[in-house]
Amino acid sequence: MRIATVVGARPQFVKTAVVSRAIEEYNSGCYGPKIEEILIHTGQHYDGNMSDIFFKEMRIPKPNYSLGLGGGFQGAMTGRMLEHLEQVLMKVKPDAVLVYGDTNSTLAGALAAVKLHIPVAHVEAGLRSFNMNMPEEINRILTDRISHWLFCPTATAINNLRQEGFKDCCCEGHNDANPLLAIVGDVMYDAALFYREIAVASPGIASLIHRLGKRQFYLATVHRAENTEDATALAGIFRALNVLAGKIPVIMPLHPRTKKNIYGRRLEIQNINIVDPVGYFDMIVLLENCRGVFTDSGGVQKEAYFFQKPCVTLRQETEWIELVTSGYNVLAGADYDRIIAAEKDIATMTVKLDEMLFGDGHAGEQIVKLLARLIPEG
Repeated sequence: MRIATVVGARPQFVKTAVVSRAIEEYNSGCYGPKIEEILIHTGQHYDGNMSDIFFKEMRIPKPNYSLGLGGGFQGAMTGRMLEHLEQVLMKVKPDAVLVYGDTNSTLAGALAAVKLHIPVAHVEAGLRSFNMNMPEEINRILTDRISHWLFCPTATAINNLRQEGFKDCCCEGHNDANPLLAIVGDVMYDAALFYREIAVASPGIASLIHRLGKRQFYLATVHRAENTEDATALAGIFRALNVLAGKIPVIMPLHPRTKKNIYGRRLEIQNINIVDPVGYFDMIVLLENCRGVFTDSGGVQKEAYFFQKPCVTLRQETEWIELVTSGYNVLAGADYDRIIAAEKDIATMTVKLDEMLFGDGHAGEQIVKLLARLIPEG
C-alpha cells in the first residue's frame, strides 16, 4: 500500500512527523500489508530556519521529492505546485494522497490527486474561521469538498462538516459522494506530548530564557497576511507589544514576511526581544517557559493550550473556537486597546487541559489504522 504525503509549511512538518512515526510503528507490528510513504515537500517554506531544521531535529524522513516551489503570489504558487505535483503523482502512482491543514500545498496536493482519480485523505478537516478573506479558509473548504476521507481533530470540526451537508457513513459504505467523517483527535497534541520529553533549546534561546527568567516573559508570533500586509494592523499590534514589553519581556521569533514589512515601514520596535525563526524544539521550550502567548497563528493557539498557557489571538476570529469558549483564548484582533485589555485578562489565568477537546494523544495511530483499513490497494 503506497501513500503520498504532501507537505510544504512548518505546521505540516510537525503533523507529518506524528503520522510518519505512526506508520513506522504500524509497519513494525503484525497488522497487515505494509504502508509505504512517499514524502513530497513542495518547498512552500524554503528558508533553512523555516524548513530544514524541522526535518533534522524531528527526525522526519528525508523527502523523496523536494520541489522548491515557494515564493510568489498565492495563485501562481498554487498553480506551480499543482503542475509539479501532478507529474510526481503520475510517476509514483500512490493508492492515496495525504494532505494536512490549510496551506497552498494542501489544496494543490488535493487537486492534483483528485484530477488523477486518486483518493485524498485530509487531516485537520472541518476547521472553519468563517472568514472568506483568509486564503487558508478557501484552501480548507475546497480541500474538504474534494477529499475522500475527512479526519477531524474536534467535535466542532465534524459538526461544521455536517452543517455543510456532509453525512456520516460507516467505514464500509463510504464513497466519493459520501466521504468518511471521523474524529481522530489532534496530531499536534500527539507531537507536543512526544517531543516535549526530548526537546532541548538551542544555546541562544536557552540563554535568553535564563536571562529573562522562567514564566517571566510573553511569547509572540505574527505572520498572517491580514496583519503583515495591512499597515494599520501591523502598527497596532507592535504598538501594543511595545507597551507590554515595557512591563513584561516579550520574545518574538520573527517570520521573514513580518520582518520585511516592519522594517520596510520603519515601525518602531521597543523592548521586544526579536529572534530569528526557531525550530520546533526551541518553540516547545519557549512555550513551556513563557507566561502567555500573543499570536495570529492557528497552530500556536493550540500549542499554547497544550502547554497550559493562556493565549491572546491577534485576529478577529479563530478556527479553534473551543479555546475561546473555554476561556483560555481571547480574540483581540490587531486593535491596540483590545490587545492591552486582553493582556489583563490572561495575566493571572490558569489553563487546565481537557482530554475531550483535542483527543488523547493517539491521533496519529488512529489515522494510520483507518487508512490501512480504508485504502484499496492498486
